[in-house]
Amino acid sequence: MEIANVFENNENWIAAKLDKDPNYFKNLAKGQNPDILYIGCADSRVSAEDLMGVQPGEVFVHRNIANMVISIDLNAMSVLTYAVDNLKVDHVVVCGHYLCGGVKAAMDAADLGILNPWLRNIRDVYRIHKNELNAIEDETLKYNRLVELNVQEQCVNLLKTAVVQKAVRNRGMKIHGWVFDVSTGRLIDLKIDFKAALKEITEIYDLGGMNIDSLTIDE
Repeated sequence: MEIANVFENNENWIAAKLDKDPNYFKNLAKGQNPDILYIGCADSRVSAEDLMGVQPGEVFVHRNIANMVISIDLNAMSVLTYAVDNLKVDHVVVCGHYLCGGVKAAMDAADLGILNPWLRNIRDVYRIHKNELNAIEDETLKYNRLVELNVQEQCVNLLKTAVVQKAVRNRGMKIHGWVFDVSTGRLIDLKIDFKAALKEITEIYDLGGMNIDSLTIDE
């Protein structure tokens, strides 16, 4: 794709939007009121708005390599805090995808330079679940399962944060773990049992009196 085509495409996009709704951009400029914070992968094949079928203004999006939620990532934590405290989203979604290059790289024992600190977080997911993963002989199935487990652990990382705990406790905000199947286009709800996952860490990570037994975290 030639970079000059981007501006031509932009003009065509503007014309198409205005043809359907002459006030489209005037309404867009009035502000945003998204109900969902979507944390996904930066992969060029995975567009949040397209795969969910939503319009601009309906979802707040944060993307990075392998849809990670890392407590010392100021970018991710700033997006999370703004979405939860200021935009008052009711749902936070972590969406991974099969054929994820970041997850694949983490499965390989190789020195990838500056990527090493980032991939270490995915390798820790492998370490936590190594018994289950090492029992899977088929490499593709193992790869896919690590993608799913990575989504689960990033959802748990969300629930370790004070901002999420307060929103879950005070106004019933919900966390969801999904996977996008690039080969079929289908979104998959992993239906993660967050209560079971959190019972082991509650004593350490409960930052505000969050009663896990009383939560409805994913519906």
